[in-house]
Amino acid sequence: MASSLLLLLDDIATVLDDVSILTKVAAKKTAGVLGDDLALNAQQVSGVKADRELPVVWAVCKGSFINKAILVPAALAIGSWLPWLVTPLLMIGGAFLCFEGCEKLAHKFLHKEEAAADRARLERAAADGQVDMVAIEKDKIKGAVRTDFILSAEIIAITLGTVQGQDFVTQLTVLVGIALLMTVGVYGLVAGIVKLDDAGLYLSQRAGSASRAIGRGILATAPWLMKGLSVAGTAAMFLVGGGILVHGVPKFGHAVEDWAERAGGVVGSLGTVGVNAAVGLVAGAIVLAVVEAVKKMRTPARAH
Repeated sequence: MASSLLLLLDDIATVLDDVSILTKVAAKKTAGVLGDDLALNAQQVSGVKADRELPVVWAVCKGSFINKAILVPAALAIGSWLPWLVTPLLMIGGAFLCFEGCEKLAHKFLHKEEAAADRARLERAAADGQVDMVAIEKDKIKGAVRTDFILSAEIIAITLGTVQGQDFVTQLTVLVGIALLMTVGVYGLVAGIVKLDDAGLYLSQRAGSASRAIGRGILATAPWLMKGLSVAGTAAMFLVGGGILVHGVPKFGHAVEDWAERAGGVVGSLGTVGVNAAVGLVAGAIVLAVVEAVKKMRTPARAH
């Protein structure tokens, strides 16, 4: 009995050691997606009322936990029984991200009046204490959770590839560990970013001159940081979505990797980024054109 217990403890120690190593590898591989996830989700809470920022972040965070509670079992099931389905699902998600990026650009540059009207409506609602901001925020939250689902799927898929061939317990533990780590990390940072202005205001009202100077600096920088995150979030949609599509076509993906390796250094890295962005833009434009064409075809039918 004692020997059986020692063997069990040895097995557990071995699994935990494997989990620790594999989790570190998976975390390194998914770090790039983590950065995109941070930019995309910080962007979602820009423009909401100050006292509603953290509730919005928390609502999206809860949605992210639900996403991962769905994705982790689904990834384990697909990896075990339908491994061929991983790439097509990722490519659908990548195309959707590219479409959302193009839709944002089209809304901003081709529908300026509509975008200005939406922003003015949001600003009026935020200034009116009688308006129920929770109802207005629902669309923002839904959009953020939907985007999170795609990015979470990529993180889980990358992690699944890292632990493929390991036993079920190790796969499950690493996937759950990465899911929790990424969710807490992303939304903890987002919460900190969106409350920078509050921290700046607090410091600017302190007695010390140094604290006031730091506070004023934060207040001056925070709006530009949020604008930067908004731009980075849109760019990330094309880079992440385009990257998924590029690697989803093995011959094309390998050709890009071979070229980048031959070019080396900054040229190779920038070239890869450029290809991903270009593929993302083209794919997003195609999907957007198809969606708009379908909308136009359905509009007359509804009129009749």
